[in-house]
Amino acid sequence: MAGHTEEKDVITGRTTTGHEWDGIKELNTPLPRWWLNVFYACILWSIAYYVVYPAWPGITSYTKGMFGYSSRAEVAVEIDALKAKRAAAAADLGKVELAAIKADPKLLNLALAQGKAAFGDNCAPCHGIGGAGSKGYPNLNDDDWLWGGTLEDIHTTLKHGVRSTNDDNTRISAMPAFGRDGILKKEEVRSVANYVATLSGGQAEAGFDKAAGAKIFADNCASCHGEQGKGNKDVGAPNLTDAITLYGNKLDDIVETVTNSRAGLMPAWAHRLDPVTVKSLAVYVHSLGGGK
Repeated sequence: MAGHTEEKDVITGRTTTGHEWDGIKELNTPLPRWWLNVFYACILWSIAYYVVYPAWPGITSYTKGMFGYSSRAEVAVEIDALKAKRAAAAADLGKVELAAIKADPKLLNLALAQGKAAFGDNCAPCHGIGGAGSKGYPNLNDDDWLWGGTLEDIHTTLKHGVRSTNDDNTRISAMPAFGRDGILKKEEVRSVANYVATLSGGQAEAGFDKAAGAKIFADNCASCHGEQGKGNKDVGAPNLTDAITLYGNKLDDIVETVTNSRAGLMPAWAHRLDPVTVKSLAVYVHSLGGGK
């Protein structure tokens, strides 16, 4: 900065501030009056806003404002109004059987709409938005069901859950931890895991003794999964002959399952959701493509 001497600029006719940087002199140009007026108006508006609306946070709360406005309260009112609007229509869902809902286009559309919303809020975190599931969480789009895929089966599973701790009628299956509990030796676990892999067309390890694996299966697994490994929906035992698996069908996955067992959980939704919502969920899940 070369100097601080004020002078008049020849081109613009304005005085300078006296500041100069590398030969560039700063003009003393005032802000446009319209801009200043807008700026001052914004200040006044902000002060008024702080007074009438919630604005300043405190240690345990916040300033409520003269209007006492709350966007949360406004949303709550809108939700209550929506629930009241739906209640009349949903009342019909509670009066009829599941099969009747599927047969009535109006009730079906209502149940699908409510079921989809409830699914997104409650089921999607585990089963995914589209119900495709992931490892440990069933795919609801296929036709493979541990406990049955009819409307009634799905409704019962939703109501009472799987291994729920607060429902006496919950779905319960208890596969032994054959390796961890010492029921089978390590080599026996691997042998039967190889045999299970072959049931769905998988590859067994070189040198695998199929006869030995089949005998171990017959002695320990067939009582639940069936002699052919087709499964049993009455006890939640999966079909081992298809390529649809809940925890993976690689040999190491099967060894882990046989060794330590699996015990997935699903809440008993009857204790969390109203009966109409549970019905709607059952209809929606059944419609995803895998329902019987």
